Amino acid sequence: MNRLNILVTDKIGPAGLAMLRQHADVQEAYGLKGDALLAAVSQADGLMVRSGTQVTSDVLAAGLKLKVVARAGSGVDNVDVSEATRRGIWVVNAPGGNATSAAEMTIALLMAAVRKVPQANASIKVGEWKREQFKGIEIAGKVVGLVGLGSVGKVVARILNGFGARVLAYDPFITVEQADRMGVQKVELDALFAQSDVVSVHVPLTDATRGLIGNVQFAAMKKGVVLLNAARGGVVDEPALLDALNSGQVSAAGIDVFEKEPYSPDSTAAQLVAHGNVVATPHLGASTSDAQEKVAVQAAEQMLLVLQGKPAAYAVNKPELKADSALAVSA
Repeated sequence: MNRLNILVTDKIGPAGLAMLRQHADVQEAYGLKGDALLAAVSQADGLMVRSGTQVTSDVLAAGLKLKVVARAGSGVDNVDVSEATRRGIWVVNAPGGNATSAAEMTIALLMAAVRKVPQANASIKVGEWKREQFKGIEIAGKVVGLVGLGSVGKVVARILNGFGARVLAYDPFITVEQADRMGVQKVELDALFAQSDVVSVHVPLTDATRGLIGNVQFAAMKKGVVLLNAARGGVVDEPALLDALNSGQVSAAGIDVFEKEPYSPDSTAAQLVAHGNVVATPHLGASTSDAQEKVAVQAAEQMLLVLQGKPAAYAVNKPELKADSALAVSA
Protein backbone atom coordinates (compact mmCIF):
# COMPACT_ATOMS: atom_id res chain seq x y z
CA MET A 1 0.00 0.00 0.00
CA ASN A 2 1.33 3.44 -0.90
CA ARG A 3 2.15 5.70 2.01
CA LEU A 4 -0.01 8.77 2.18
CA ASN A 5 1.22 12.35 2.09
CA ILE A 6 0.78 14.85 4.91
CA LEU A 7 1.44 18.55 4.41
CA VAL A 8 2.43 20.62 7.46
CA THR A 9 2.25 24.36 6.80
CA ASP A 10 2.76 25.77 10.32
CA LYS A 11 5.47 24.75 12.78
CA ILE A 12 4.35 22.09 15.25
CA GLY A 13 6.13 20.22 18.03
CA PRO A 14 8.74 17.62 16.99
CA ALA A 15 6.91 14.80 18.77
CA GLY A 16 3.86 15.33 16.57
CA LEU A 17 5.95 15.32 13.42
CA ALA A 18 7.73 12.15 14.51
CA MET A 19 4.40 10.45 15.08
CA LEU A 20 3.18 11.40 11.61
CA ARG A 21 6.41 10.22 9.97
CA GLN A 22 5.96 6.75 11.41
CA HIS A 23 2.88 6.33 9.20
CA ALA A 24 3.13 8.73 6.25
CA ASP A 25 5.41 10.89 4.14
CA VAL A 26 5.48 14.36 5.68
CA GLN A 27 6.25 17.58 3.84
CA GLU A 28 7.05 20.60 6.00
CA ALA A 29 6.40 23.79 4.03
CA TYR A 30 5.93 26.74 6.33
CA GLY A 31 4.37 30.06 5.39
CA LEU A 32 2.87 28.94 2.09
CA LYS A 33 0.33 31.31 0.57
CA GLY A 34 -1.54 31.73 -2.69
CA ASP A 35 -0.68 29.49 -5.61
CA ALA A 36 2.19 27.83 -3.72
CA LEU A 37 -0.21 26.64 -1.02
CA LEU A 38 -2.76 25.45 -3.58
CA ALA A 39 -0.10 23.47 -5.45
CA ALA A 40 1.25 21.83 -2.31
CA VAL A 41 -2.15 20.86 -0.91
CA SER A 42 -3.16 19.26 -4.23
CA GLN A 43 -0.89 16.32 -3.40
CA ALA A 44 -1.82 16.00 0.27
CA ASP A 45 -4.03 13.41 1.96
CA GLY A 46 -3.80 15.31 5.24
CA LEU A 47 -3.13 18.98 6.07
CA MET A 48 -1.75 19.99 9.47
CA VAL A 49 -1.98 23.67 10.47
CA ARG A 50 -1.88 25.99 13.44
CA SER A 51 -3.35 29.49 13.26
CA GLY A 52 -1.05 30.87 10.56
CA THR A 53 -2.52 29.05 7.57
CA GLN A 54 -5.94 30.12 6.30
CA VAL A 55 -7.69 27.00 5.09
CA THR A 56 -10.16 28.69 2.75
CA SER A 57 -12.64 27.23 0.30
CA ASP A 58 -10.00 27.66 -2.44
CA VAL A 59 -7.47 25.64 -0.46
CA LEU A 60 -10.01 22.90 0.19
CA ALA A 61 -11.02 22.85 -3.48
CA ALA A 62 -7.37 22.38 -4.45
CA GLY A 63 -7.04 19.44 -2.07
CA LEU A 64 -8.37 16.84 -4.48
CA LYS A 65 -6.94 14.00 -2.35
CA LEU A 66 -7.51 15.73 0.99
CA LYS A 67 -9.24 13.64 3.65
CA VAL A 68 -8.50 15.55 6.84
CA VAL A 69 -7.43 18.97 8.10
CA ALA A 70 -5.91 18.91 11.59
CA ARG A 71 -5.58 22.04 13.68
CA ALA A 72 -2.78 21.80 16.26
CA GLY A 73 -4.73 23.83 18.77
CA SER A 74 -8.34 24.37 19.75
CA GLY A 75 -9.73 27.19 17.59
CA VAL A 76 -10.72 26.38 14.01
CA ASP A 77 -11.79 29.87 12.92
CA ASN A 78 -9.01 29.77 10.28
CA VAL A 79 -10.64 26.72 8.65
CA ASP A 80 -13.74 26.87 6.46
CA VAL A 81 -15.40 24.00 8.30
CA SER A 82 -18.69 24.14 6.38
CA GLU A 83 -16.86 23.88 3.05
CA ALA A 84 -14.74 21.02 4.36
CA THR A 85 -17.89 19.22 5.44
CA ARG A 86 -19.44 19.75 2.02
CA ARG A 87 -16.37 18.30 0.34
CA GLY A 88 -16.19 15.25 2.59
CA ILE A 89 -13.10 16.44 4.46
CA TRP A 90 -12.79 15.86 8.18
CA VAL A 91 -11.65 18.70 10.43
CA VAL A 92 -10.08 17.71 13.75
CA ASN A 93 -8.44 19.77 16.48
CA ALA A 94 -6.58 19.41 19.78
CA PRO A 95 -8.76 20.93 22.50
CA GLY A 96 -7.30 21.17 25.95
CA GLY A 97 -3.71 20.58 24.96
CA ASN A 98 -2.87 24.26 25.37
CA ALA A 99 -5.37 24.96 28.17
CA THR A 100 -2.79 25.34 30.93
CA SER A 101 -0.55 27.62 28.86
CA ALA A 102 -3.47 29.80 27.75
CA ALA A 103 -4.79 30.00 31.30
CA GLU A 104 -1.40 30.96 32.70
CA MET A 105 -1.11 33.62 29.99
CA THR A 106 -4.45 35.03 31.12
CA ILE A 107 -3.20 35.25 34.69
CA ALA A 108 0.05 36.85 33.49
CA LEU A 109 -1.93 39.52 31.65
CA LEU A 110 -4.14 40.04 34.68
CA MET A 111 -1.28 40.57 37.10
CA ALA A 112 0.66 42.72 34.65
CA ALA A 113 -2.41 44.90 34.08
CA VAL A 114 -3.49 45.40 37.71
CA ARG A 115 0.06 45.85 39.04
CA LYS A 116 1.20 47.96 36.05
CA VAL A 117 4.28 45.76 35.62
CA PRO A 118 5.16 46.70 32.01
CA GLN A 119 4.81 50.43 32.67
CA ALA A 120 6.87 50.24 35.86
CA ASN A 121 9.51 48.13 34.14
CA ALA A 122 9.84 50.65 31.29
CA SER A 123 10.07 53.51 33.78
CA ILE A 124 12.75 52.03 36.01
CA LYS A 125 14.85 51.03 32.99
CA VAL A 126 15.26 54.71 32.10
CA GLY A 127 16.35 55.57 35.63
CA GLU A 128 13.01 56.70 37.10
CA TRP A 129 11.64 55.79 40.54
CA LYS A 130 7.90 56.53 40.48
CA ARG A 131 6.30 54.26 43.05
CA GLU A 132 3.11 56.28 43.48
CA GLN A 133 2.44 56.36 39.75
CA PHE A 134 2.27 52.58 39.56
CA LYS A 135 0.01 51.78 42.51
CA GLY A 136 -2.10 48.72 41.73
CA ILE A 137 -4.81 46.54 43.25
CA GLU A 138 -4.96 43.07 44.78
CA ILE A 139 -6.91 40.23 43.20
CA ALA A 140 -7.67 38.63 46.55
CA GLY A 141 -11.24 39.49 47.49
CA LYS A 142 -12.12 40.81 44.02
CA VAL A 143 -14.88 39.43 41.79
CA VAL A 144 -13.62 37.93 38.53
CA GLY A 145 -16.15 37.05 35.85
CA LEU A 146 -15.27 34.39 33.28
CA VAL A 147 -17.16 34.52 30.00
CA GLY A 148 -16.85 30.84 29.13
CA LEU A 149 -15.89 27.96 31.39
CA GLY A 150 -14.36 25.51 28.92
CA SER A 151 -10.95 23.88 29.13
CA VAL A 152 -9.09 27.19 29.58
CA GLY A 153 -11.69 28.87 31.77
CA LYS A 154 -11.65 25.94 34.18
CA VAL A 155 -7.90 26.28 34.74
CA VAL A 156 -8.21 30.06 35.14
CA ALA A 157 -10.94 29.51 37.74
CA ARG A 158 -8.75 27.10 39.69
CA ILE A 159 -5.87 29.56 39.77
CA LEU A 160 -8.13 32.45 40.78
CA ASN A 161 -9.57 30.40 43.63
CA GLY A 162 -6.03 30.07 44.88
CA PHE A 163 -5.68 33.86 44.78
CA GLY A 164 -8.74 34.20 47.00
CA ALA A 165 -10.90 35.80 44.33
CA ARG A 166 -14.65 35.23 44.03
CA VAL A 167 -15.19 33.66 40.61
CA LEU A 168 -18.35 34.04 38.55
CA ALA A 169 -18.89 32.36 35.20
CA TYR A 170 -21.31 32.52 32.31
CA ASP A 171 -21.46 29.35 30.23
CA PRO A 172 -24.73 27.90 28.91
CA PHE A 173 -23.09 24.47 28.54
CA ILE A 174 -22.11 24.14 32.21
CA THR A 175 -24.58 23.20 34.93
CA VAL A 176 -24.83 24.91 38.31
CA GLU A 177 -23.60 21.71 39.95
CA GLN A 178 -20.54 21.52 37.68
CA ALA A 179 -19.71 25.15 38.42
CA ASP A 180 -20.11 24.59 42.15
CA ARG A 181 -17.63 21.71 42.04
CA MET A 182 -15.10 24.10 40.49
CA GLY A 183 -15.67 26.72 43.17
CA VAL A 184 -17.44 28.96 40.66
CA GLN A 185 -20.83 30.65 40.81
CA LYS A 186 -22.77 30.29 37.56
CA VAL A 187 -24.58 33.51 36.59
CA GLU A 188 -26.21 35.09 33.57
CA LEU A 189 -24.13 37.45 31.46
CA ASP A 190 -25.79 40.66 32.67
CA ALA A 191 -25.17 39.69 36.31
CA LEU A 192 -21.55 38.86 35.53
CA PHE A 193 -20.99 42.27 33.96
CA ALA A 194 -22.69 44.10 36.83
CA GLN A 195 -20.75 42.39 39.61
CA SER A 196 -17.25 41.75 38.23
CA ASP A 197 -14.15 43.79 38.97
CA VAL A 198 -12.39 41.82 36.23
CA VAL A 199 -14.00 40.31 33.11
CA SER A 200 -12.03 37.62 31.27
CA VAL A 201 -13.04 36.12 27.90
CA HIS A 202 -12.76 32.36 27.29
CA VAL A 203 -15.00 31.53 24.32
CA PRO A 204 -14.24 30.54 20.73
CA LEU A 205 -14.93 32.93 17.86
CA THR A 206 -18.22 31.95 16.23
CA ASP A 207 -21.12 33.78 14.63
CA ALA A 208 -22.76 33.81 18.07
CA THR A 209 -19.73 35.22 19.92
CA ARG A 210 -18.44 37.74 17.37
CA GLY A 211 -18.77 41.18 18.96
CA LEU A 212 -20.14 39.61 22.14
CA ILE A 213 -18.65 42.41 24.23
CA GLY A 214 -19.26 45.86 22.79
CA ASN A 215 -20.51 49.29 23.79
CA VAL A 216 -23.67 48.05 25.50
CA GLN A 217 -21.80 45.44 27.50
CA PHE A 218 -19.04 47.82 28.58
CA ALA A 219 -21.67 50.31 29.76
CA ALA A 220 -23.21 47.54 31.90
CA MET A 221 -19.91 46.80 33.66
CA LYS A 222 -18.55 48.37 36.83
CA LYS A 223 -16.74 51.66 36.40
CA GLY A 224 -13.02 50.89 36.25
CA VAL A 225 -13.38 47.22 35.31
CA VAL A 226 -10.35 45.30 33.99
CA LEU A 227 -10.90 43.46 30.70
CA LEU A 228 -8.86 40.41 29.62
CA ASN A 229 -8.95 38.64 26.26
CA ALA A 230 -6.58 35.77 25.62
CA ALA A 231 -9.22 33.77 23.72
CA ARG A 232 -9.97 35.07 20.22
CA GLY A 233 -9.89 38.46 18.57
CA GLY A 234 -13.29 39.57 17.36
CA VAL A 235 -15.14 38.46 20.51
CA VAL A 236 -14.43 41.90 21.99
CA ASP A 237 -15.33 44.85 19.77
CA GLU A 238 -12.03 46.72 19.45
CA PRO A 239 -13.39 50.26 18.84
CA ALA A 240 -15.77 49.81 21.78
CA LEU A 241 -12.90 48.73 24.03
CA LEU A 242 -10.82 51.71 22.97
CA ASP A 243 -13.70 54.07 23.78
CA ALA A 244 -14.19 52.40 27.16
CA LEU A 245 -10.50 52.77 27.97
CA ASN A 246 -10.46 56.41 26.95
CA SER A 247 -13.52 57.16 29.08
CA GLY A 248 -12.19 55.29 32.11
CA GLN A 249 -15.06 52.80 32.10
CA VAL A 250 -12.35 50.18 31.58
CA SER A 251 -9.35 50.99 33.77
CA ALA A 252 -6.98 48.47 32.21
CA ALA A 253 -6.94 45.71 29.61
CA GLY A 254 -4.80 42.69 28.91
CA ILE A 255 -4.99 41.61 25.27
CA ASP A 256 -3.29 38.66 23.60
CA VAL A 257 -5.53 38.35 20.53
CA PHE A 258 -6.76 40.72 17.85
CA GLU A 259 -9.43 40.70 15.18
CA LYS A 260 -6.77 40.80 12.45
CA GLU A 261 -3.36 39.29 13.14
CA PRO A 262 -0.98 40.85 12.59
CA TYR A 263 -2.87 44.14 12.73
CA SER A 264 -2.14 47.11 10.47
CA PRO A 265 -0.39 50.24 11.82
CA ASP A 266 -3.46 52.40 11.20
CA SER A 267 -5.96 50.05 12.87
CA THR A 268 -7.89 50.32 16.11
CA ALA A 269 -5.83 47.39 17.35
CA ALA A 270 -2.67 49.48 16.96
CA GLN A 271 -4.27 52.24 19.04
CA LEU A 272 -5.16 49.71 21.73
CA VAL A 273 -1.60 48.40 21.86
CA ALA A 274 -0.27 51.96 22.20
CA HIS A 275 -2.71 52.84 25.00
CA GLY A 276 -1.05 53.48 28.34
CA ASN A 277 -3.46 51.23 30.23
CA VAL A 278 -3.16 48.23 27.93
CA VAL A 279 -0.84 45.26 28.30
CA ALA A 280 -0.61 43.56 24.93
CA THR A 281 1.13 40.48 23.55
CA PRO A 282 1.20 38.94 20.03
CA HIS A 283 -1.07 35.89 20.53
CA LEU A 284 1.26 34.06 22.91
CA GLY A 285 -1.37 32.10 24.85
CA ALA A 286 -0.32 28.69 23.52
CA SER A 287 3.28 29.66 22.81
CA THR A 288 5.03 27.43 25.30
CA SER A 289 7.15 24.42 24.45
CA ASP A 290 4.92 22.33 26.70
CA ALA A 291 1.69 23.28 24.95
CA GLN A 292 3.12 22.94 21.46
CA GLU A 293 4.23 19.37 22.15
CA LYS A 294 0.84 18.47 23.63
CA VAL A 295 -1.27 19.89 20.79
CA ALA A 296 1.07 18.53 18.11
CA VAL A 297 0.79 15.00 19.46
CA GLN A 298 -2.95 15.29 19.98
CA ALA A 299 -3.58 16.69 16.50
CA ALA A 300 -1.33 14.04 14.93
CA GLU A 301 -3.23 11.31 16.76
CA GLN A 302 -6.55 12.66 15.49
CA MET A 303 -5.28 12.95 11.92
CA LEU A 304 -3.95 9.41 11.91
CA LEU A 305 -7.22 8.03 13.25
CA VAL A 306 -9.10 9.61 10.36
CA LEU A 307 -6.58 8.38 7.80
CA GLN A 308 -6.88 4.89 9.27
CA GLY A 309 -10.64 5.02 8.85
CA LYS A 310 -11.25 5.16 12.59
CA PRO A 311 -13.43 7.63 14.53
CA ALA A 312 -11.64 10.71 15.83
CA ALA A 313 -12.52 11.88 19.33
CA TYR A 314 -12.00 15.55 18.46
CA ALA A 315 -13.70 15.89 15.08
CA VAL A 316 -15.43 19.26 14.72
CA ASN A 317 -17.54 18.16 11.74
CA LYS A 318 -19.10 15.00 10.33
CA PRO A 319 -18.75 14.97 6.55
CA GLU A 320 -19.85 12.36 4.11
CA LEU A 321 -16.81 10.19 3.53
CA LYS A 322 -15.07 10.42 0.17
CA ALA A 323 -15.14 7.40 -2.07
CA ASP A 324 -11.44 6.75 -1.54
CA SER A 325 -11.56 7.08 2.23
CA ALA A 326 -10.85 3.38 2.67
CA LEU A 327 -7.18 4.10 1.90
CA ALA A 328 -5.43 4.00 5.24
CA VAL A 329 -1.97 4.84 6.42
CA SER A 330 0.39 1.95 6.92
CA ALA A 331 0.24 0.54 10.42
